[in-house]
Amino acid sequence: MIKESIGERIFNVINICLMILLMVVTVYPLLYVVFASLSNPMDLMAHQGLLLKPLGLTLGSFYKVFQNPNIISGYKNTIFVVFFGVIVNVFMTALGAYFLSRKKALWVRPVTILIVITMFISGGLIPFYFTVKSLHLYNSLWALIIPTAINTYNMIIMRTAFSAIPDEMEESAIIDGAGHFTILFKIMIPLAMPTIAVMILYYGVHHWNAWFHAMVFLSSREMFPLQLILREILIQNDTTYMTVNSATGEEAMISETVKYAVIVVATLPILALYPFLQRYFVKGVMIGSLKG
Repeated sequence: MIKESIGERIFNVINICLMILLMVVTVYPLLYVVFASLSNPMDLMAHQGLLLKPLGLTLGSFYKVFQNPNIISGYKNTIFVVFFGVIVNVFMTALGAYFLSRKKALWVRPVTILIVITMFISGGLIPFYFTVKSLHLYNSLWALIIPTAINTYNMIIMRTAFSAIPDEMEESAIIDGAGHFTILFKIMIPLAMPTIAVMILYYGVHHWNAWFHAMVFLSSREMFPLQLILREILIQNDTTYMTVNSATGEEAMISETVKYAVIVVATLPILALYPFLQRYFVKGVMIGSLKG
């Protein structure tokens, strides 16, 4: 074993202390929300300082959250958008990335330049709105999926992953009579699964957290996704459905814990997805940084 110098030991100690501090700063706000959602409303309002555990452990706030019919419909709409949105996103991104990764394809370079330009120049919200409306997607959940079917940055990452696959594998498949779709779905995508997993995570998180396009393109409350309902509860302070049966004096206190419970309910599913994709995440996300 190589003996560490005093300077290296001091450096390691400082590094460990900084990492612990960073971890505490990152994790504590999450724990605070969880502890507050599980606390008794009156005890929480009377508490001052750091919150290190639930005060008067209770699930009453979560019970009131799921009494709100908008939360249930919001979950259904969000799951619909996430499920079909990720399928459309990954499929369309894979098609675009496959074309851009072909070295002998016609006009690859000019098309790539035009696609990259869209990362810096946008048509603006008003033309986007009229485009969606002219396609008869207004007030439809598909308005949250189809117009944003491809993310340019994600497509460039996937193109880089496809370009890293040896040409010999494609050539051998062509000799055996494989077409482009066979090459894409039988060779490219299976070999680029770490990148595909990262795309699923990126697109899934995007759809789960999206609220702005829903606010612009949806008018029926029954179609609101979960994050738009969450926005109303947190920003507009609308907890009517969940505190309507509470006594007047307790309503303000209960609304505070209900807000924390809504945050937990809206965040927990997407946090639970990460451990299943974590083993692919580091390998897949590094691809774009290693090759241009």
